[in-house]
Amino acid sequence: MPLSEHEQKLLEQLEKQLHEDDPKFANSMGSDPGRSWSTRHVVIGVLGALAGIFLLLVGVTIQNIFVGVLGFIVMGGGVYFATMRSSGGGKQRSGSPGKPGKSRSSFMSSLEERWDERRRGES
Repeated sequence: MPLSEHEQKLLEQLEKQLHEDDPKFANSMGSDPGRSWSTRHVVIGVLGALAGIFLLLVGVTIQNIFVGVLGFIVMGGGVYFATMRSSGGGKQRSGSPGKPGKSRSSFMSSLEERWDERRRGES
């Protein structure tokens, strides 16, 4: 089920706040909005992995360890290339020049108010 427009905006605000508060953790979790999956990388990586499997099988068939090891390396490189994320040039978001503490407290207070409204609605 896709997120509503309001939920998407809320999620974007939360991601932005995470990047402002702890950029090292946000980058380690892979939620960097400037990075995305590239179809080109996936296709080329899958083709490379298939070529590596083919080379590996050829190496086993002709009993040549060098060809088998080369096939394994090509296969690993293809998988690595397929799982790489490409950087989206110019898609980096910059924070607002205002005080981050002020916007954070109002943002958090609005989230707390919404949570309280939901809790009251359930009772």
